[in-house]
Amino acid sequence: MLINLSIERAISMLTIINEFKRLSAENLRIVAEACQWYRYEEGNDIVRYHDSTQSVFFITQGEIRIKYHALSGNEVILCDLPAGEMFGELSAIDGRARSATAVTKSAVLLASMPATSFQNLLYKHPQVAEAMLKHLAGQVRRLTERVYEYSSLTLNNRIHAELLRLAENHMISPNEAFISPVIRSDIANLVSTTRESVSREFSHLVELKIIECQGRHDVHVLDVAKLAKMVSEVRGSF
Repeated sequence: MLINLSIERAISMLTIINEFKRLSAENLRIVAEACQWYRYEEGNDIVRYHDSTQSVFFITQGEIRIKYHALSGNEVILCDLPAGEMFGELSAIDGRARSATAVTKSAVLLASMPATSFQNLLYKHPQVAEAMLKHLAGQVRRLTERVYEYSSLTLNNRIHAELLRLAENHMISPNEAFISPVIRSDIANLVSTTRESVSREFSHLVELKIIECQGRHDVHVLDVAKLAKMVSEVRGSF
């Protein structure tokens, strides 16, 4: 749903975006003036795979999931993006159709910028262009890591690696993490397996006293260092 924000409110909301954190107030105003604002509830598609739209979106509240469906019909989750991130930049840069579907994981507030305005922003502001290059380099590194894992690691090792990623983003002490919610079907879609396989491996990690499952969707990682060692030892063996 399209909403109206005052320019002052829009500027304030955009300061959370990673690529804009070094911009001056004057340049943030230029960005804000080029944006339209939308609010969506959970479960709404923002863009769909092969759409011809080319706007860029900035997440100021909520969380977005990037995914697509394989020819088999199975859902493949590429990543989840929290507030502060952006998506849609590839189509804005190369003019091609959307490479994935973006769906809301929660209620979100998004700023949308037309492709032409986004390109002008990159040309005129080296700080934003530098941040965008680092953003794209990070994407390439993450995808390279995923390709390596799919081609080199066993299924159980891929589950460990995904669980470690989640743990590192939810640390509650130097060696513990609490992840909530942990949707096992989501992890299955991330590593290309079944929910049952994820549950079996979680049970094995419980036996090793690496994790503790609390309820249906909460996981307490008791020993992040041990989990990280399991992942690094397997990666280092190739």
